[in-house]
Amino acid sequence: MQKTPVSSMRSFWGLLKAYWVSDSWKEAWALTLAVAFLSAAASKSGVWVAEASGDFISAIASFHGADVGTALPAVVDAALVLCGLAFLKLAVFLGLRHFFASTLHQRWRKWMDQQFNSALIGHNRAYYHLLVLGQSADDAASNVPDNIDQRIQDSIKVMTGNTLGMAMGLFSVVTSVYFVGEMLFSSSVAIDGLPYLGSYGSVALIFALAVTYVPLSTLIAARIGKMIETLNNAMQKYEGSYRAELAMLVRRYLPIAAARGEVVQLDIHRRQYRSIDKIWSKQNRVSASYLAFNQFYTFVTQKIVAYLPNMPAYMQGAISFRAYVTGSELVSELINDCSWLIQVMPDIANLKANANRVIELADAIERVQDSQAFYRETGISEFIYDDQPTSQGLSVRGLELMFAGHDAQPFLRLARLDIKPGQWIFVRGPSGSGKSCFIKALNGLWPYGRGRISLPLGCKTLYACQDTRLPQASLKQLICVPDDADVRRDIEVAAVMSAVGLGDFIDNMGNPYYKGRRWDDVLSGGQKQKIVLARILLHMPDILFLDEATAALDPDARTLFHKLIRQRCRNAMVISVMHDANPPTDAFGRSFYNYILNIENGRAGLEPVILPAAEREPHGGPRPLVPIMRRQS
Repeated sequence: MQKTPVSSMRSFWGLLKAYWVSDSWKEAWALTLAVAFLSAAASKSGVWVAEASGDFISAIASFHGADVGTALPAVVDAALVLCGLAFLKLAVFLGLRHFFASTLHQRWRKWMDQQFNSALIGHNRAYYHLLVLGQSADDAASNVPDNIDQRIQDSIKVMTGNTLGMAMGLFSVVTSVYFVGEMLFSSSVAIDGLPYLGSYGSVALIFALAVTYVPLSTLIAARIGKMIETLNNAMQKYEGSYRAELAMLVRRYLPIAAARGEVVQLDIHRRQYRSIDKIWSKQNRVSASYLAFNQFYTFVTQKIVAYLPNMPAYMQGAISFRAYVTGSELVSELINDCSWLIQVMPDIANLKANANRVIELADAIERVQDSQAFYRETGISEFIYDDQPTSQGLSVRGLELMFAGHDAQPFLRLARLDIKPGQWIFVRGPSGSGKSCFIKALNGLWPYGRGRISLPLGCKTLYACQDTRLPQASLKQLICVPDDADVRRDIEVAAVMSAVGLGDFIDNMGNPYYKGRRWDDVLSGGQKQKIVLARILLHMPDILFLDEATAALDPDARTLFHKLIRQRCRNAMVISVMHDANPPTDAFGRSFYNYILNIENGRAGLEPVILPAAEREPHGGPRPLVPIMRRQS
């Protein structure tokens, strides 16, 4: 299986480290080291702030016991030192850290977005295979990730942001514990009743309290965090579905308005939002529980617990009040650092929820690289696509098309079909008979079934479908697809635009907008299909698939459509699906097509187009002498 840009991101740690081992590793590590250095500096300055805070409180406490002339300056000096150190920590170290961290977040997210877009919109067309199956009902099993757009936009953004926050927090905790612990060890004193600990008596009490008090509280927070993670997963799923429905409304506003379908659309929105509201209600209860627990825990830690370990040393007179206050500030800092998991439990839950959604998408992209193996998870997919000599044209053998399900039966069968260069095939059948499915199968775009499709070696194909919604690009780029606009000269594009009736737009073909509006909003359905025709004339494909590609054209424009293809692409093989009962003809009543592929009752059979003897070769192109295959009943 071919590897993709997201192949290494199918596990939690693989996802998190991918950027740092990629081609952008220098950028990633330079920003990371800057963040790490500033985090360590902020942790060290935290110790200085704790000492300065102790000095300030001690100066206030001893104010009445000292001379006024020295007491007031001492308080002011202590306050100024405290403010200066706080500014150094908060405004300088943490401010600069935020800049580098947010830059790292920006670059990491951009890199991730590029990797997933490259993997989705690569030559294997992973996006098509993931979207063609649609989204299963909530209670149905599916191998397709839901809300792909949300996963790439929201989940990647939140996941990268939370990961950096977690990493900075964890590094700050480690460095802070080191610096705070170093200070606590240096100021430790002996405690009566603990002679075997010597001068490390007070610090032993501090760490004994930390290793018993913090883990118990962390376990409680972890239980709440697991509930938050589950609810976050559910909320992302329902919000993504609701957003997708709103996006669909934007694309189908005209059919809804024309059918006065607002009542139905409102009901859909209410039903989808009902799931969001239900999950949100649960989240409110769980979040309130976590907030209450965390606030009470923080209050008890800062106001009571932090003052307990040094209490024996202060009561026995081993340390001064100043040392007691400073030590308690350091204990509060230590326990707060060790309680990091408790403080960030909602963020951890959010990180895991978003990371899982990104991992699921990466896994699906990787699995869909072998599209038929991917489809075999939910049905029968046994197509064989190969090449053959150019002179043999296009061949089909034993084609059977099915829907999903391992016990599905074929809805269309075609035993044999051979199309030579220059031959045109008109596919005819009632609605729902499988005409478009047949065209998609020849292009490798139908998921379920079996059969062998052999294409001419090195042939150029072009598939023109009825849906002509245009992406936001210049008119020249829309015509040049699949080439980049820079590959084609303006004069080439202008020539085909003039030929198909789009000459009025030549002066603006290099702009993505026309008079401030996107081309998709400017052009009519018929003009969009003329863009398809211009694309055909520009590329001159060897095999052309037309799937209702002229549905929006009037009869004269439809005739011109076929005439231009006949003139410009004389050796092309054309397979066309149309709603018409008979193949289109030119102004003299002569058919553009050589054969009709009839689809009836689940079977396809070929028959020649019967023309008067005088009109057997109306276009000067080659015509078959005998039917390619006998029609099957």
